[in-house]
Amino acid sequence: MARILVINPNSSEACSAGISAALEPYRFPTGPVLDVVTLKDGPPAIYSWSDWHAVVEPLCGLVQRSDADAYVIACASDPGLEAVRAVTLRPVFGIFRSAVATAVAHAERLGVIALVESSKARHRLGLRAMGLEGRLAGEIALNVSMDSLLDPAAARCSLIAAARDLVGLGAETLILGCTGMAHHATAIRDAVRLPVIEPSQAAAALAIGAVLSVAR
Repeated sequence: MARILVINPNSSEACSAGISAALEPYRFPTGPVLDVVTLKDGPPAIYSWSDWHAVVEPLCGLVQRSDADAYVIACASDPGLEAVRAVTLRPVFGIFRSAVATAVAHAERLGVIALVESSKARHRLGLRAMGLEGRLAGEIALNVSMDSLLDPAAARCSLIAAARDLVGLGAETLILGCTGMAHHATAIRDAVRLPVIEPSQAAAALAIGAVLSVAR
């Protein structure tokens, strides 16, 4: 059975559990198998460019030691995406670029909720790489910790407020800019009545399609 390795590049097991829970609707008895693993050498979260660069080599090493049919880098800063693609012939998906591809299939203008202010530059990098920077209606950073995001209630009001502000800026679909936001997706969707893209799910859907197209 085909296997997709979903790599959480931070060291938070709670974050990995949240990613795995978000992917549950994409697990089928006939596969492909979705395995979520935690990069033990990663930082608690990808807050800075330093964190981003620090995980590139461990990510490459993990992929080189693996025999999966496809890989998902489950951080919305897409750390090391190009480097990891250079060490494997298998498809590699960054969840932010996957979310953008999904968002623009829904609507013209997209909004992004970021974890911290410094995330914005990394998101712009992904948008420029796709030639889609002009489709961004706006991006709002919560500037909270990963632990706050993972709490069932601590950041929910801030997330909903940010989503509503992005709608006010013209966003027609929203991207959750951190995997720690996954369990808030339904509440945000209910509040703004717009498509809300959870990046791990977007990447998993693309990875499953890539694996199945080769298998056939």
